[in-house]
Amino acid sequence: MDKLLIRGGRQLNGEVLISGAKNATLPELCAALLTAEPVTLHNVPRLQDVSTMLKLIRNMGVQAEQSADGVVLLNAGGLNKPEAPYDLVKTMRASVLALGPLLARFGKATVSLPGGCAIGSRPVDQHLKGLAAMGADIAVKHGYMVATLPNGRTRLKGARIATDMVTVTGTENFMMAAALAEGETILENAAQEPEIPDLAEMLIAMGAKIEGHGTSRIRIQGVEALHGCTHQVVADRIEAGTFLCAVAATGGDVLLRHGRADHLDAVIDKLRDAGATITAVEGGIRVQSQGRLKAQSFRTTEYPGFPTDMQAQFMALNCISHGTSKVTETIFENRFMHVNELVRLGANIQIDGKVSVVEGVPTLSGATVMATDLRASASLVIAGLVAEGETLVDRIYHLDRGYDQMEAKLRAIGADIERVK
Repeated sequence: MDKLLIRGGRQLNGEVLISGAKNATLPELCAALLTAEPVTLHNVPRLQDVSTMLKLIRNMGVQAEQSADGVVLLNAGGLNKPEAPYDLVKTMRASVLALGPLLARFGKATVSLPGGCAIGSRPVDQHLKGLAAMGADIAVKHGYMVATLPNGRTRLKGARIATDMVTVTGTENFMMAAALAEGETILENAAQEPEIPDLAEMLIAMGAKIEGHGTSRIRIQGVEALHGCTHQVVADRIEAGTFLCAVAATGGDVLLRHGRADHLDAVIDKLRDAGATITAVEGGIRVQSQGRLKAQSFRTTEYPGFPTDMQAQFMALNCISHGTSKVTETIFENRFMHVNELVRLGANIQIDGKVSVVEGVPTLSGATVMATDLRASASLVIAGLVAEGETLVDRIYHLDRGYDQMEAKLRAIGADIERVK
């Protein structure tokens, strides 16, 4: 099992190329299931979750070719097996995104209940309720979601769907399903993350009729068929935010090429308050930092608030900042599992329910730590970059699920980091 060996204490300087967003790529691979015509995606990151999704859709009969330069060619014309078996989706919760497109195009789908990081409950009931409102019969049997259209129907029907909670994958599933439904679908309480409008723009390029994407109310007018398209995946705001926190923690001056400052307002505001200099420049984001910063309290919430996917990384920064901060996690109940590992490195953190109280310390000291989920992995890497001595991060397969060659990118800007077997 691979590990990362980090020798801390180096500033970061230079340029990093931000990859395409994992959380846009996965639904967009599923969107290709909606048409029998070829689809080309550019700026696709080389991640374990992407490889898993490609393996999944190939198993359905889809032709899928991935090149080294981030291009994926897809053709679902030969799709003959509208199902997602447990063995292929047990490590990835995004498998649920296949449900809407398969049901919309074929009138049936069998999809295993999803897996992924063990960071808390991610109920699929909102997906099932929304698709049922569009006329589907759905049952959960033996760990699978089995969906069909009743009474000989061949298409879903438009509906007004108001979810009980904001759900990103639910919004994506409904938007893809509604693109081929009869009539109009209105999504209330829709997610607004940048990956939502990116998916919508891809669907529009395929012939879908969508309005309001990027707001809490999305309107979709169904069409009879979609065609192929070429689409560029949006840059990964969480990867960019992770590098912003890394540079803020270590000090230095780094340009994040393709980074989108407008997708990271909440994170950038906190980093500026902490004392880092963040500048939106043409084609990217520049981050500059020097010395210990000031600890910042924050509360995770839905976009455009502070993202839960950045909580662990910013907490790592707070660990070595001046002062005391409170970090409140409102999205997932188990998302403080990185705290015990940060404490092993010398951090001073106390947990009280949904709140972690972080007392900043001048230095951390290297140790062997274990990653528990994707973003926890990133927080341990950041902590290792500033810790004295050597830090060994175990179970980095979590990191590989969501970061494209992280250690190579860090090494290119001055980090002393290597992958060891």
